[in-house]
Amino acid sequence: MPAKQTITSIKALRGKEIAKGVTIKPLVGDHVMLNYVELVPEAVVALHSHHHEQLGLIIEGELEMEIGGERRTLRPGDTYLIPGGIRHSGRAGRAGALVLDVFYPLREDYLKLFA
Repeated sequence: MPAKQTITSIKALRGKEIAKGVTIKPLVGDHVMLNYVELVPEAVVALHSHHHEQLGLIIEGELEMEIGGERRTLRPGDTYLIPGGIRHSGRAGRAGALVLDVFYPLREDYLKLFA
């Protein structure tokens, strides 16, 4: 079913916990997915990879990321790009983190989670 025009807010999006203390709130179009990610303090996204290209923006807090073996602490305004197939992980700082991820193509696993 094609996407329809939508105006909403992050607070109105449905959320699901995908790891302990990590909640996602996706906004899905026909070809692109925005994903608002809320991480409680010290929450961990385990090392993983997927075929989707992923771009991200740190909105609040700190997120220590490992991307392809490189580790950095990211703060509000910092961005990242993860090509498909690259292993990556994240750990929120003491105050937690809010992150906006963009995926292409759509994350099928997330679509199933919200079906």
